[in-house]
Amino acid sequence: MDPRRSERLAESLRSELEEIINYELEDPRISSVAVTDVILSPDGRKAHVRLAVSGEAAEQTSCLRAVEAAKGFIRHRIGERIELYRLPDLHFDSDLPPGLREKAPALLRRIKRGRPREE
Repeated sequence: MDPRRSERLAESLRSELEEIINYELEDPRISSVAVTDVILSPDGRKAHVRLAVSGEAAEQTSCLRAVEAAKGFIRHRIGERIELYRLPDLHFDSDLPPGLREKAPALLRRIKRGRPREE
């Protein structure tokens, strides 16, 4: 697949996925979700979608499970909005591990100050 076409398709998938997940899914387990990245395979048959999920580790895990369970609905909606011969298979992952997301603000502050980690 042409790299420019792949980038355009990944960006359009990212924006549509974010809209579908945040505004059209009515599962109470799904909270605020941001689609950070869509990585397409070279042949365009698989798409790895990275999600930034807010909340504690248990909430993040249940939110990812809910999005994974709604994969069929999401693919159907994308098929209606984006005209493609073959829709890619969607695989949802968290962009950061659940435990690390809670620590991220403190880590960023430490990096900004230039302070090494105490052993």
